Amino acid sequence: MLKSLWRFSALERPAQTLFLRALVMLPLVGLSLKFRGFEATRSTLRKGLSPTIQQADPDFLKRRVSLTAHMVNAADRHGLVHPSCLVKSLTLWWLLGRQGITSELRVGVRKEGGNLEAHAWVEREGIALNEPEKRHHHYAAFDAALASLPKEER
Repeated sequence: MLKSLWRFSALERPAQTLFLRALVMLPLVGLSLKFRGFEATRSTLRKGLSPTIQQADPDFLKRRVSLTAHMVNAADRHGLVHPSCLVKSLTLWWLLGRQGITSELRVGVRKEGGNLEAHAWVEREGIALNEPEKRHHHYAAFDAALASLPKEER
């Protein structure tokens, strides 16, 4: 426990904030999906998004996207609940949107041993953000994103 607290205190303030938001949002998004469904959850999350960042430094955005995805994964590992890929992806999508960073929630399906399986992930500019092992490559993605923000103007 002390080691975890020490590691948390060693993080910079933006990382701490993202970690704490993810830690709170993961169970809330999970409960909302369970009791209210996908559409109501997505609609509620959309209300808390910030305007899209215009003309932002690409290096800054890349670092911020990476940090946000890392903090959601850390909150999943160190939190009390271990949510589904849809919950984690919706949380990441929302946290990015709160920062004005565009992204898309993607869902894919596959047939494995006679069972239909689904998987969710978040993409930005065609790159999966929360997929370090590229698990999403084993799923056929739906053509349209389930949740996205308008693209940045260049």
